[in-house]
Amino acid sequence: MKFFKVLKHLLLGSLLTSITAVLAFRWIDPPASAFMVKDLVEDVNVKQQWVSIERISPSMVQAIIASEDQNFEQHYGFDVEAIEKALQHNERITNFKKSSRRIRGASTLTQQTAKNMFLWRSRSWVRKGLEVYFTVLMEVLWPKKRIAEVYLNTAEFGKGIYGVESAAKRYFGKRASELTLNESALLTAVLPNPKRFKVDSPSPYVLQRRDWIVNQVLMGPGRPKW
Repeated sequence: MKFFKVLKHLLLGSLLTSITAVLAFRWIDPPASAFMVKDLVEDVNVKQQWVSIERISPSMVQAIIASEDQNFEQHYGFDVEAIEKALQHNERITNFKKSSRRIRGASTLTQQTAKNMFLWRSRSWVRKGLEVYFTVLMEVLWPKKRIAEVYLNTAEFGKGIYGVESAAKRYFGKRASELTLNESALLTAVLPNPKRFKVDSPSPYVLQRRDWIVNQVLMGPGRPKW
């Protein structure tokens, strides 16, 4: 009985701590993300400079939404339509062992922000469950604008390069506010796997993805309402 009482208090304490932390980060810029902390522990040279979303080029915000989560302003953390399409796509390609088509994901910007901020890289049902939990918390406690702002400041664009401001300076020698649409699309194109895809030496796939993102932005609804 004592064990279960201690366990109950631990779970309640963890719940209250996580809610408090997520609520605080609605207004307080996080000093680091879980991914950054892991890199620092592993002695990776981490570069990150926080900037408000008002100091990020609108083309970068549009590129992120067009590429990663086109229904960002409509859903509540989980894009059911995108999940269904991804499941159908992945089921089809598993029927062809030699297929070169890529597995498609359906994580929203909120889910990706939750993972970057609070969790770890490896995949497991435990991590997925916590991702769902933090996603719901963020959608309840943060406005969409804040979710996008935190994502843009914690996304990894290369080894140890976190946030769009550091990425813009590292790869283009300019501030995030000065990024062009092509530059924004190129940065966004590496996000599925920034350790494999390179901004400074883009593969044909990355360049193709960049062009697709540019077209999506040009054909899209324009700047977010916020």
